[in-house]
Amino acid sequence: MDLSKLTADFRDHLAPLANAMDGDPVAMRQGLDFLAQRQLLALRRPTAYGGPEVDEATFRQFQIEVARASGALAFLQTQHQSAVGMLARSPNETLKQQWLPRMAGGERMLGIGFSQLRRPGPPMMTATPDGDGYRLDGHVPWVTGHGFFSHFIIAAERPDGRAVFAVVPFTNAEGITFSEPMRLAAMEAAQTVTAEVQGLTVSPDDIVFLQPKGWIQRSDLINVTLQGFFALGCARAGLDILALNAERKQTDFMFEALAQLQEEWEALSHAMAARPDEQEYEARLQLRASAIDLMTRCAHAGVVSSSGAANSLDHPAQRVWRESIVFTVSAQTTDIMAASLARLASGRRLSLGPSV
Repeated sequence: MDLSKLTADFRDHLAPLANAMDGDPVAMRQGLDFLAQRQLLALRRPTAYGGPEVDEATFRQFQIEVARASGALAFLQTQHQSAVGMLARSPNETLKQQWLPRMAGGERMLGIGFSQLRRPGPPMMTATPDGDGYRLDGHVPWVTGHGFFSHFIIAAERPDGRAVFAVVPFTNAEGITFSEPMRLAAMEAAQTVTAEVQGLTVSPDDIVFLQPKGWIQRSDLINVTLQGFFALGCARAGLDILALNAERKQTDFMFEALAQLQEEWEALSHAMAARPDEQEYEARLQLRASAIDLMTRCAHAGVVSSSGAANSLDHPAQRVWRESIVFTVSAQTTDIMAASLARLASGRRLSLGPSV
């Protein structure tokens, strides 16, 4: 994969659509089709099913660049890319053959809906053994891609605490119904909905895999920096706006701020490139918090340097600022929340000078 060419293509073809893709599902479809036409929707697909099975570094750079071009498109396509990765790890060969060969070009589109496993207390989704399969009941609080994906991977908890992951329809059907798309501050065109599930039956053919009790918490520990690459992309989008304003207004203080923030971005990008097994959890947690902090400062720099125009809903700085809100809380855990708030509380204390 030629990342430099990809970056240029995204800048030339996707970035001009970014504001429209944030709120218009038709424009979002154009962006998704752009990726599908270039076979970019299944980058981690094993070679046995068509590849390209790109390495970790390449995949992370792709995440950065697509988020830099459009946060909404990055958010939508990552649902499908995550589903590809889950199917790739499935022991269900029939399911893999049905889906994986047709996922890179968008012939088959698949979302995910398992954030409910993070919620404390009684399970929001239950899986009761029913013959060879399961009866699913409960509530899915967050599924993105309604109208774009035909199915999604749902997760529900068995009586023994293990989680069942299965492919189910992403349209109203017997046993499952969906809400209207949520009203959101950003990325509304990605069509996020809730699902009500009552007596939905899944057969062994539908099951992706079972995961042990506490799987998502362990996964969050390993993948704590994962969403940070979208934050890096959003930060670059803010720096792009700052750079454009600096060139247009030819102000030294803008160029100085740009140089400082770019230097921070390069250093953080290098630090985050290390594999998870090369760093302790606390170090990776702080990198995630650093990515969030830098992203919000870069997005804010785009707003500040754009002056009053940034208050317009049609202005790129306004969109990037709102995208930074989404990437601040995406896949948020208690540890990430605590680390982020600690940086906010201690990073830049107000100094009022000597008392008089």
